[in-house]
Amino acid sequence: MNRPPLILVSPNIEKKGDEFGDLATSLSETYQQALLRAGGLPVAMPATLSRPAIAECVARTNGVLLTGGEDVDPRLYTNGLSPRLRRTVTLTGDGGERDLRELVLIDEVFRQRKPLLAICRGHQILNVALGGSLVVDIAAQRPGALNHRRLDKRSQVVHEVRLTPGSILAKITGGTRLGVNSTHHQAAGRVAPPLSVTAWAGDGVVEALELKPGPAQWLPFLLSVQFHPERLANQAPAHQAIFAAFTQACLRRG
Repeated sequence: MNRPPLILVSPNIEKKGDEFGDLATSLSETYQQALLRAGGLPVAMPATLSRPAIAECVARTNGVLLTGGEDVDPRLYTNGLSPRLRRTVTLTGDGGERDLRELVLIDEVFRQRKPLLAICRGHQILNVALGGSLVVDIAAQRPGALNHRRLDKRSQVVHEVRLTPGSILAKITGGTRLGVNSTHHQAAGRVAPPLSVTAWAGDGVVEALELKPGPAQWLPFLLSVQFHPERLANQAPAHQAIFAAFTQACLRRG
């Protein structure tokens, strides 16, 4: 019998809920439950900027999950923002260390060729790490767009996305339409050169990215989604199927 694949999960950083006034790592149970149902064994990434430590974490696990959280620091993808846009940005409380840690983590994932699933903020920092940019605030920069920040319905379907036929996401979910939740105010802007868009909202906002066919050194599995499938996985088989496909890819890397 195969042992469950170990999935390295990059957690959020919070100021609240700490024991001695320091920062705390936070990992929603919904990610853990979706991975456990799929047969994976989630382990939390430690709060470190040490490349040797991060490389060892990737080496000892079978795949990596990038989770949601605060905004990516705009200085990583733009030379400057207007005061109006700057006021819309909420950064992590660790002075940007999560951004830097995940940039190193993504680099190690590619170096070691491990399966990668990126969700919401994870989807955004992956695009930035590979040379893309972000829409800083959809409401301010995309007049007429859908309301993508439906925090009141974070575990409910609020709109549909169109999937590219033949894409990884279309194959996993078994169709070219998928109902999703939506709790973000930012989105992928300029898409990084190695990636292609494989899902769009009705207003054109990018909802999924995958690797273009390319060199053999690219990953055995990469799926990046703007929505939160872990919050729908216990009620929608298509969303749980995302974790099942990712976990199977991690199992093959065992």
